[in-house]
Amino acid sequence: MALNRDSILKASDIKTETVPVPEWDGDVILRGLTGEELDAYQASRRQVRNAGTKQQELVLIQDNARASLLVKCIIDESGERVFTDQDAGLLGMKNGKVLDKLFDVASALSGLSDDEQEEMEGNSETPTPDGVSSSSSPEPSAAPAPSSSEASAPVS
Repeated sequence: MALNRDSILKASDIKTETVPVPEWDGDVILRGLTGEELDAYQASRRQVRNAGTKQQELVLIQDNARASLLVKCIIDESGERVFTDQDAGLLGMKNGKVLDKLFDVASALSGLSDDEQEEMEGNSETPTPDGVSSSSSPEPSAAPAPSSSEASAPVS
């Protein structure tokens, strides 16, 4: 049976999950983002540098990405947000391992793809509109360069 407009809009489809956080002596309730919130979050994490030039690149803004998502997803028992967007900096000062665990759950509830989660965690390169990587990290060398002390140290 095909759904009509009213049945789609009335459907309760925002999922929640309670996550035990022993480091904080309790549980945290997370909810997934709405489509509008997800779009806004994703847009807030991307920036185009050198727009309109041949050097244009899409850059992923990773600064406090976990806490920036979590302030939108942590709710109380009545379903109200616990934090405001402006609290992301404060939340970001909490234990990184805990934030990472909560981020994974919030990402899954919100529909962030595995690739997007990896990008936020810094495990992947972000392609630019022309397909060129925007990673500003240097390529790792095949072998570490000897230090000056190693190069001049006498051999015994």
